[in-house]
Amino acid sequence: MRSSVLKWAVAAAAAAALQTGVAAPGEILIGAPISMTGLLAPDGLDQKWAYEQAVADANARGGIFVKEAGKKLPVKLVVADDQSDPAKVTDAMERLIKIEKANLILSTHGGDLNMAGALAAEKYKKFYMITTMWPHMWSPKKFKHSALMFYDAGGGAEVPFKIWQSLPESERPKHPALVMEDSPDGQGFAGAFRNFAKKYGYTFAMDEPWAMGAKDYSSYILKMKAKGVDAILLFGNPTDAITLVRQMKEQNFSVKYLHGWKGTWTGEFREALGDDSDYVVADGFWSMDFPYAGAKELGERYMKQFKKGSVVVGMFYANAQVMLKAIENTGSLDPKVVREAIVGHEFKDTVEGDVKFDKSGLALVTSTANQWWKGRHMLFYPPVSGGWQLKLAPAWGQRGK
Repeated sequence: MRSSVLKWAVAAAAAAALQTGVAAPGEILIGAPISMTGLLAPDGLDQKWAYEQAVADANARGGIFVKEAGKKLPVKLVVADDQSDPAKVTDAMERLIKIEKANLILSTHGGDLNMAGALAAEKYKKFYMITTMWPHMWSPKKFKHSALMFYDAGGGAEVPFKIWQSLPESERPKHPALVMEDSPDGQGFAGAFRNFAKKYGYTFAMDEPWAMGAKDYSSYILKMKAKGVDAILLFGNPTDAITLVRQMKEQNFSVKYLHGWKGTWTGEFREALGDDSDYVVADGFWSMDFPYAGAKELGERYMKQFKKGSVVVGMFYANAQVMLKAIENTGSLDPKVVREAIVGHEFKDTVEGDVKFDKSGLALVTSTANQWWKGRHMLFYPPVSGGWQLKLAPAWGQRGK
């Protein structure tokens, strides 16, 4: 009986396609503007890998049922390089929409880039599933053709202060510096850090915008040195973060606590600096140590291929996971229908845990802190019973002794 019903559904779908003169789809096409080149390329390569894994896993299960086709269809990912440039994101989106005919699109990485992607999605009425964009940038726009899964700047900015409060008072920073790249993301994040500094009783010894793409940060470092800076909260791309840490060592300037966002978690950061990356704290959106379905397996898959760990690929994977699950739940490729299946709904058992979207399309997740140690990310916030304990960095000349 069930077989007869299924055959009838397939035949009905095919007949409907013939009547409308529109061929039923033969595959599920998912587009993605990704930073394959430019300053954010290290992030983009991880993002591309994670999206590819989510698609491969869906196809390994036989694809996803689509009502219009009356059967399961394979998923195909089409990528367009946005060159780490907001203006190029618009070009990439238009290529995906106009040439590749993508109606469903996974996001690029970063606030200003994703704003360009979301605006293009609104213009063309395509669905854009976003991660790594501050909610305070996205929410006021009241977008109708995107959804967002990320942590809020306030929650992420409070993490280092919570960590400092957990230290013995004698080990807490006395003269921290706020080193935020001179971008909408950086300056928006800076405001959240300033608010929490007041809440926890800290004053920044130095708080100046950090130039993006510079080759020489020696004058910036000398200023920090002169002000007795003993901790740094840094937000910037991987290339600039590498340059800054490298030049700090060249000038024999060290701090006991350096916590980076965006630029210090990539494998390229470790590869470029080697053991000089030890003690550096990196933000993260995910950990393979999370007790979530598929998290450990995904992390092991990444480590096997790249011989290193990641604190972000799970977030990117979950971004695709949510979109693919919404397609599965509706059997539709219509961008409006897929978005409606996400907004106000909860997605259980993703590699990011249970993800719940509110009525605006926003889902908040937890920000993590991970310390680089001998080439590995050591998760220490949120604290895990029996887990890694933060190590404060000694002077450059005392390391390795």
